[in-house]
Amino acid sequence: MTDPTLPMTGGCRCDRLRFSVTRPPLFTAVCHCTGCQKMSGSAFSTTVCVPSDGFALTRGDAVIGGLHGDQAKHHHCDWCKSWVFTRIEPDMGFVNVRATMLDDPSWFVPFVETYTDEALPWAKTQAKHSFATFPEMERYQPIVAEYAATTRVT
Repeated sequence: MTDPTLPMTGGCRCDRLRFSVTRPPLFTAVCHCTGCQKMSGSAFSTTVCVPSDGFALTRGDAVIGGLHGDQAKHHHCDWCKSWVFTRIEPDMGFVNVRATMLDDPSWFVPFVETYTDEALPWAKTQAKHSFATFPEMERYQPIVAEYAATTRVT
């Protein structure tokens, strides 16, 4: 594993939708919930949680996919339908970028895993923090502080 380097760039499968991350991640995570399993077509979704002002689309326009009308807005490429990122409305100060959409995801290791109570029995990670569902809001600030203290971003 290597350390993340800024700026990070990425895009969807067809590369019509491109983005840039210019601020260090708040933390990394995977979510084992059945919704993420269905949206990702995998055992879990990967997330690099970045500050809202450190994320920008640089090419293309995203469309909403997944559940419509939900607080979580899942943004997809309109052409290839890749799930690229998620914003929470109203803006809570972060964007959840799918780690697999980064041009170089080799540094990604989940620091947090959520919804382990819905995880497939064989889906194991090395996440330092593990939660049966989503942790309470007051748990995030210490997680962000610990991640910042243990991760070197260049």
